[in-house]
Amino acid sequence: MMIETNSPKETCEMGYNIGKNAKKGQIYCIKGDLGVGKTVFTKGFAAGLNIEENVSSPTFTIVNEYHEGRLPLYHFDVYRISDSDEMYEIGCEEYFFGDGVCLIEWAELIEDILPENVIWIVIEKDLEKGLDYRKINIAEKGKK
Repeated sequence: MMIETNSPKETCEMGYNIGKNAKKGQIYCIKGDLGVGKTVFTKGFAAGLNIEENVSSPTFTIVNEYHEGRLPLYHFDVYRISDSDEMYEIGCEEYFFGDGVCLIEWAELIEDILPENVIWIVIEKDLEKGLDYRKINIAEKGKK
């Protein structure tokens, strides 16, 4: 599925709609360049899970946990991971196969350790269509 958005608000709303329908055990892998709107999407996703806490990118902590919504959200930012083995050191399997939903920014960096059935969300800019234009592809299948 491909969706186009033309503002951060629309990107956030799209995240909200996906989060509203998220189910226990799902893993969402977000791929996109710096500044493309991964965290904006994630804020909407969290709101769709009824999480009211301020959501920020866990760039230095690797994972932020949010437990107040209808499902726990485990928000990863693996940009600073130098090796997939580091993910095992923080207990990624407990998150991947736990009671919540995982959302992983820069997931392509740890693709070799991801479970088979993940949902890929690829966010791209197209400056010819405007500064806030985003093309968002969602692939609900196995490894990309």
